[in-house]
Amino acid sequence: MQPGIQPLPTDVVHLMAAGEVIDSLAAVVRELVENALDAGATRISVAVSPEHWRVRVADNGCGISLADLQQAASPHSTSKIRTRQDLWEIGSLGFRGEALHSLAQLSELEILSQAGGMAEGWRVTYTPQGEVSEVTTAAIAPGTIVSVSNLFGNWLARRQGLPAPSQQMRQVQITLQQLALCHPHVTWQVQQNDRDWFSIWAGATAQQILPQFLRELRPSDLQELVLPANVPQGAATEDAAHSLSLTPDASLYLLLGLPDRCHRYRPDWVRVAVNGRVVHLPELEQTILTGFRRTLPRDRYPICFLHLHVAANQVDWNRHPAKSEIYLHHLKAWQNQVLQAIDQALRLNPTALPESTYLDRVSTLLKTAESATGYTFQRQIQPIPALPTENMSTDSAISADLEVSHAPVMPVNATVVNSIERTNPIDQSLSESFLPPALSLRAIAQVHNTYIVAEHTDGLWLVEQHIAHERVLYEQLCDRWQLISLDPPIMLHHLTLAQQEQLQRLGLEVDPFGEQLWAIRTAPNLLAQRQDCADALLELSLGGDLQTAQVATACRSAIRNGVPLTLPEMQSLLEQWQQTRHPRTCPHGRPIYLSLEESALARFFRRHWVIGKSHGI
Repeated sequence: MQPGIQPLPTDVVHLMAAGEVIDSLAAVVRELVENALDAGATRISVAVSPEHWRVRVADNGCGISLADLQQAASPHSTSKIRTRQDLWEIGSLGFRGEALHSLAQLSELEILSQAGGMAEGWRVTYTPQGEVSEVTTAAIAPGTIVSVSNLFGNWLARRQGLPAPSQQMRQVQITLQQLALCHPHVTWQVQQNDRDWFSIWAGATAQQILPQFLRELRPSDLQELVLPANVPQGAATEDAAHSLSLTPDASLYLLLGLPDRCHRYRPDWVRVAVNGRVVHLPELEQTILTGFRRTLPRDRYPICFLHLHVAANQVDWNRHPAKSEIYLHHLKAWQNQVLQAIDQALRLNPTALPESTYLDRVSTLLKTAESATGYTFQRQIQPIPALPTENMSTDSAISADLEVSHAPVMPVNATVVNSIERTNPIDQSLSESFLPPALSLRAIAQVHNTYIVAEHTDGLWLVEQHIAHERVLYEQLCDRWQLISLDPPIMLHHLTLAQQEQLQRLGLEVDPFGEQLWAIRTAPNLLAQRQDCADALLELSLGGDLQTAQVATACRSAIRNGVPLTLPEMQSLLEQWQQTRHPRTCPHGRPIYLSLEESALARFFRRHWVIGKSHGI
């Protein structure tokens, strides 16, 4: 049986984070909806009237008994916690017992409720002091209806400093969307000014919820992953964490937009939730953005929802009155877990994913990605040396000019992730699936000396050779940035001081060699053997960090579009590309391949038609 509502001891009240919890319509909605979720509701109805400063929340939860209704609006009265020890092991969304009392002070508060198993329901109204003013019986289904009217009516100065009604309703919408992602089993119906506003239908996971907010998304544009978290408990310091036992009930849920299908202009859909509530954790938000680096076009951001389920004693909710900021124990360990999860989500083989339809926006995506990346590499067709033999050294294979390198991809560090992505849907005749490491792709042709046609068991793929090779080389450079000596050195003219410092930051040896002349004595091994090495070094001197230099080096060194390849060369490139950590996009964020599935071909050619129908009979 659920414990009744009781006032908290004074010593517990004094330990709580002080502050007003009701400061807007969205705050009212948040507090009442969280109470409904704590009551086990699976269907919640919210009605908001900003012009009349009125909010009503109805749920089908366990309900409230009459005794608890009489105590519900008293200050610091709650059924969630009892002692100061409970304050450090919060397992509910609400716990302070302040919200209903604050609402009684700031508005006209009315609660109707019928507890499960009871024969009748009750209607209770409250005074501004939180005391009961009227109690009557009410005909109501099991559950609770809380009505807040004339909010801030006796504190009119509060209304004057609040945003416009449209902005407040936008915040209400965001609040409900975040809670819906955290509690996908709940159905939501929302009204504005007594008219239907929007609904959120329940789903098995957040993968069915997010596309209801972002209409351009389809569930197949998203990848989700659930992992038990390898996070320690009871550590005195982060450094000692590895030697301690693991939290048994910790888990990590990750939902991300596949980088070659969707992205955002702002980081507005990078969300982190802990134990059922979206919180502001800048460290984990930045970790997510780091995990997506070099998989998106410039100035684009991923779609990612991260939900951590943490043992109650591993998170401190008593940091902020709105519970939007928390102290999370072992934050560094969680950051490592998130990076590994992003990496794993991008490398999964989602064979059960339904076909996605996404062709009509690909051309727009390609133009956006390429125009934003500042490509400066040459598009000249250059000869390709013979592919290295098996006994050729790795270094010579890598440095071969414009060659499909046979150097093995370096093993992936389990704690390091490169990136993730976002693109858009396509046409109904085309679909795409992820690249599992063991997928059998067979090169069968080359289109316009640009696209490799690869056959697999479910259809055909078109792979752009330049950016596929660029992804291979870039990840090799990330794993091994190797500089070699130049003999003779390369001479560059008229370098500014900033350009000299930039080359030195990248580890290159730069010496003055006469008036307005500098000798470059080392260079990245991929560039050292190129005829245009001087131009490449000049490009590197123009700015950017080491990763930018690695991207530029890989882009310049990758095989060009327009260069004919033999079938063995195409097959070699396909095999190396499949082994990369992030095969969906190049380091500039462009999608690398397009899939034409057998099932899509069957639909297009109407192979399900009977002969008579196809002849018009």
